Amino acid sequence: MRALVISGGGSKGAFAGGVAQYLIEQKNNNYDLFIGTSTGSLLVSHLALNKVEEIKTIYTSVTQGSIFSLCPFKINKKRGVETIGINHFNILKNFIKGSKTFGESYNLRSLIKSVTSEAEFEKLKQSDVEIVVTVSNLSLNQIEYKSIKDCDYEEFCDWTWISCNYTPFMTLVKKNGCEYADGGLGSMVPIEEAIKRGATEIDAIVLQTEVSQLNRMPSLNAFSLLTNMFNFMLDRIESQNIRIGKFVASNNDAIINFYYTPTVLTTNSLIFDKEKMTRWWESGFNFAKRTNEKSSQLEVLE
Repeated sequence: MRALVISGGGSKGAFAGGVAQYLIEQKNNNYDLFIGTSTGSLLVSHLALNKVEEIKTIYTSVTQGSIFSLCPFKINKKRGVETIGINHFNILKNFIKGSKTFGESYNLRSLIKSVTSEAEFEKLKQSDVEIVVTVSNLSLNQIEYKSIKDCDYEEFCDWTWISCNYTPFMTLVKKNGCEYADGGLGSMVPIEEAIKRGATEIDAIVLQTEVSQLNRMPSLNAFSLLTNMFNFMLDRIESQNIRIGKFVASNNDAIINFYYTPTVLTTNSLIFDKEKMTRWWESGFNFAKRTNEKSSQLEVLE
């Protein structure tokens, strides 16, 4: 049983899309299981439908407005470097409305529904392929994995959206009496879950470099400090997920093929830029191609 696992990573998901495109279209990998966290959750349905060009167009065209119904920050560009500043008016507006978060992401919920039809959902649900998204249940303090097999159309759109809600910058969703947030808060790279569901070979796309190559810039304001803190915690969670995944794989005779980003793509994955994301998609495709060609050459030499 073969699985494709895609980690969280915001706008860096464009790189994952490029890697997945190569694996599906050029390497002709057939997957029985697709598991995504956060941005990975947005990719898996279209990849399972083999609608790669469609998701590429969607992914490389999103803007802040496509995601946020109320954006809590503003993007500043100085000497070619993008930083985020606090949008005091929007945050104050949100708090006056009684929201628990700085921003709201209802536009993303609408986008998910508009790009995945009910007919496509039913086709996937009736197929032999399983699609799973990762969410964090803050009320019960646990990670949950939502399979398309167990949901109706509206529920699956909800879970996909919730998987991407990077609180406190995006919407905190109350569902089934519990508060839910981004799946990456507990499981950035759900390799262990893929193995639990029977995967024996896993292609894991990790939207981070294999070795830390980053010295973060000093925090410019309370908002950038908060994002730096969250990024630090998510990096630690990701490393832990990978260590556990490798351990579980070794005890279950499972093979993991890792695809890390070769360089640091961005220090703020909440910034969505069409030009950069288009470039990252192509970079992911070419990186996967080089990696597999190199592996083939080594096998011939051996």
